[in-house]
Amino acid sequence: MRELVLTPRFRRAYRRLVGKNPALQPQIEMTLRRLAADPGDPRLKTHHLSGQLAGLHACSVAYDSRIVFLRQSHPETGAEVLILVNIGSHEEVY
Repeated sequence: MRELVLTPRFRRAYRRLVGKNPALQPQIEMTLRRLAADPGDPRLKTHHLSGQLAGLHACSVAYDSRIVFLRQSHPETGAEVLILVNIGSHEEVY
């Protein structure tokens, strides 16, 4: 399992998204569990981003919901850490 680090921006976007659509919360939680277990899980449709978001990755939560994250190594343990940067619709996060 990878450690998930939630940025303040992610937390705000999460609260806003779940506030608008509470039915997404279970899907988001399932996606986060899958992401922590295996970011390459085909159900997540994880992909590299380019342009201004180069170096980041994104995965799908639902048809029009995405999580943007950064993959890093923990400085002390070397374990992979996923820093959750943003969540929202395709238009909001890209």
